[in-house]
Formats: sequence, C-alpha cells, structure tokens
Amino acid sequence: MKRARKGFALAAVCLIVPWAFAEKPHIATEDELAAITARGRMLYEYDQAAWHASDAVQAMNPPREKLGRYIAQKTDVGWVVAFGHLNDAKDAFLVSVLATPGATLQSFSVTVLDTPKADTGFFLAAARALDSALAAFHTGVNRPYNAAVLPASAGNLYVYLVPAQTDADGDYYPLGADVRFLVSGDGTTLVETRQLHKSIIPKAEIPPGVKVESGYHTHVLSDIPEDTDVFCVLSRRPLMPEYVGTRVAIYVVNTDGTILFIKRMKKQ
Repeated sequence: MKRARKGFALAAVCLIVPWAFAEKPHIATEDELAAITARGRMLYEYDQAAWHASDAVQAMNPPREKLGRYIAQKTDVGWVVAFGHLNDAKDAFLVSVLATPGATLQSFSVTVLDTPKADTGFFLAAARALDSALAAFHTGVNRPYNAAVLPASAGNLYVYLVPAQTDADGDYYPLGADVRFLVSGDGTTLVETRQLHKSIIPKAEIPPGVKVESGYHTHVLSDIPEDTDVFCVLSRRPLMPEYVGTRVAIYVVNTDGTILFIKRMKKQ
C-alpha cells in the first residue's frame, strides 16, 4: 500500500477560503468534464511516478542532504523525477538525484550526481511555484501532504497539495482538504487559488460481508466534480466508481477517470 513518501511529504496545512457559491448554478459541459478527467489522470500519473521513483531512490540510500524535494516532469520517454533544491539565489534548481523511466511504469533507474546539475527550465519553475503555493497555506490539519506541479494553459503551472495516505488511514485513500493553485509560468506569482474539497471525507463504516460497488460524496464548494475526484478513483484499491452529488446535479467518475452526467437535481 502506498504511504506518505518519507522525506518528501509536505508539512500538514489547510487553506481557508470564502464560500464558493457566489456563482449561478452550473451543469458541467462535456468539454469541461473531459478537461477535469485529463487533469485528474495527469495528477495520478505524477503521483505514481513520484511514488515509484522515491522508492527506487531510497533503496540506494543516498545522503539525505542530496534529496531535498522531488519534482516530476512528463517527457517523450516518460516521467522523469528530479530530487534537489533551489540555490540561494533561487535562479536554479540543483538536481542531485535523477530518476528516469525503467523497463516498466513502476521501475526507475537512479543516478546520483557527484556534482549537482543546475536546471533553469521546468524544475526551476516548478520549485518556485511550489514555494509560492506553500506561502499561501495556513497551519491547520495535522497530517502530511504530497505535492504535484503540472503544466497549465497559457504557460502557467498548477500546484496541487493533497493529503498523503498514512498508516492511520489503513486501506482508505484520503479525499478532501485539497487545494489547487494556478501559478505564473516562472513560478513566482500566485494567480488563482481553488480549494477543491472543504475537509477530508471520513471513511464509511461498512458492515461485515457487504461488498462495496461504488463510493459517493457531496460537494459544497462547487457544482462540478474536481480533478482530485478523478485522482482518488484512479488511486484507490479496489477500483470502483465514485458518485459526486452537487446542489444541481449528480455525476459519476468511472474507474478509467471519465466522468458522466447522471441527472439534474429537482430542487436548485
């Protein structure tokens, strides 16, 4: 079972934002649902790459000071995960350990660099973006978080902060208390903050002998499914769809990440 990645999990935090229902009731279009699916799938791929790369790196037991934080990037050859830290001037990301795709999606080849390599491209921008997002956090929920930095439109970056799975969660993959930040392409300016779920949804108590066929939760911050709904469905085991209820409609996130509109709510 996947757990919080030791040495790479973020400090536990929770963001408080104003009530989100200032907008008129909204039914998501097919294009909007497809975009949510695409972002959720990328978030899942990022998390998987960071997980397996971290395992491969830890197996080599490199000096802890070389590791710093991890940042993953999808390339033509697959996901590449860099471990390192920003230099003092914050104009380069010093890569000390590099994990590159191996023979399978779960395997990585690890290179420990004797001399850190200065990156001034994606890894630099992503590290800056992560710092910008963390600066907007406020201390709150006492649990570790994982981070992901993904490309957004117009050259910007998305930073996701999601609760990490811990031993205390057992077989439950946590959903909720998660935030998506939109940051400028150079990583220095916070453009938008979107809290995706208000709090962590508690695990349902299942009577012995009952087989669970699907999950269900309601949204209070938006009228549409969120990227992390897709991420959670793809991450948890056993795979099962998740129904999402909003004040205007019910949707289902299928086990491949696709989202379908089910029905409109009678009262809006």
